[in-house]
Amino acid sequence: MQLVFQLLVSGVLLGGVYALAALGLNLIFGVAKIVNFAHGEFLMLGMYAGFGLMTLTGINPYWGSPLIAVAFFVLGMAFYWCVMRFTIYSTELTQVFTTLGLSIALQNLALVLFSADYRTIQTMPEGMSSLQVMGFHLSTDRVIAFFFALAIFGGVMFFLRRTYTGRAIEAVSQDLTAARLMGINTRKIFLITFGLGIGITGVAGAVLVPSFYAFPSVGTFFVLIAFVVVILGGLGSVTGTMIGGLSLGLIESYIGYFSPDLKEATHFILLILLLAVRPQGMLGVKGAEKETLK
Repeated sequence: MQLVFQLLVSGVLLGGVYALAALGLNLIFGVAKIVNFAHGEFLMLGMYAGFGLMTLTGINPYWGSPLIAVAFFVLGMAFYWCVMRFTIYSTELTQVFTTLGLSIALQNLALVLFSADYRTIQTMPEGMSSLQVMGFHLSTDRVIAFFFALAIFGGVMFFLRRTYTGRAIEAVSQDLTAARLMGINTRKIFLITFGLGIGITGVAGAVLVPSFYAFPSVGTFFVLIAFVVVILGGLGSVTGTMIGGLSLGLIESYIGYFSPDLKEATHFILLILLLAVRPQGMLGVKGAEKETLK
């Protein structure tokens, strides 16, 4: 029984990390209906940002996360203004090729700048890398990342439900034409959404680098995780992202213990099953995966 609960707690912590990694992807899709295939590469850049902050300045990425959030918010707005605003009303195929091309470009840029070496950092003093709570052995960095995820999800939900800009974002996500008729500046909303989505992704990368290695192609792993989480929880659903992340974390935790060889295959199997059986996810609206901005 102790083992069952240990795997449960480990799965929940891992699921929170996965949900945080996927939130930016689902936020952008929910508003702009664009699947950002470069999402993993922005997360990879966030990991390198956290690594660089720690090694060059000695600032812990947890404490430096507000600085990284601001930097990646600006990067996200630049990404929209310089690239995506020209394709936002284009066909889905054009959007896929654009973001996929950017993904490849960022991977190769990271390879040139950082080489193919695996990099990580140690944020906790020696002897504090793990915690023992009620008999459970927990990674300190995973616990911190999980609470970061809860705080960010809570902040995003408050922003979307309690602020004028947040409600405008929700209005655009529900009906673009009606939002325009109500006087909402949709270009500004898209700009803010991309900034917010990429900003969250950058912070996610920074808080993940103590737990995962940073290397140029790590984004490929995380973008697959993000797709599974988004489809599992529901396309365009912020709450569903957390539920999807927790579900995937629990599934991976139990399967990884009893059959480690199937751990990586779980992502592909789940993705195929979800696309075949329920592509809108647990909390997604049927047909959400087919919506366009036109």
